[in-house]
Amino acid sequence: MGISLSILLVAIGAILTWAVSASVSGVDITAVGVILMIVGSIGLLLSLAFWSTWGGFGARDGGGGGQNTTVVERDRV
Repeated sequence: MGISLSILLVAIGAILTWAVSASVSGVDITAVGVILMIVGSIGLLLSLAFWSTWGGFGARDGGGGGQNTTVVERDRV
C-alpha cells in the first residue's frame, strides 16, 4: 500500500466516523470508519518505514551521485 492510498483510507475513515450520520441496518458506519483509519495509519507508517527499500529517492543506484562517472588518469610526461 502506498502513501497516497494510506492517506486516502484515513480520510475516508475520518469522514465515515465524524461526518456521516446515516444508519445502515447490519453495519456500524462509525466502526467501519475507525477500522479504515487504523488500516490507513498502519499502511502510512509502514510505507514511510520501508520507503528506501521500496524505491524511494535514489534507492536503486545507492542513494548518491557519481555512480556513472568515469575517471581518466593521464601520466605526466
